Amino acid sequence: QAIQAINGCTNMSAEEFANIIFQKIDVNNDGELTLEEFINGVEKDEDLMELITKSFDLSNVLKVIQNG
Repeated sequence: QAIQAINGCTNMSAEEFANIIFQKIDVNNDGELTLEEFINGVEKDEDLMELITKSFDLSNVLKVIQNG
């Protein structure tokens, strides 16, 4: 949530974010993601890749740290 806030991306909660990921890539619907499911799912879904990339972009966090 903090990274999303620093990046100005506060339009969804952490729970909503996790739910989207699970809906898209939990292929066996067991409520758990293996690393393999996660990697394969993100690689196959361009929109999800963009969402994750933006959500975990640490460049603004580094700027805040550098500037105090």
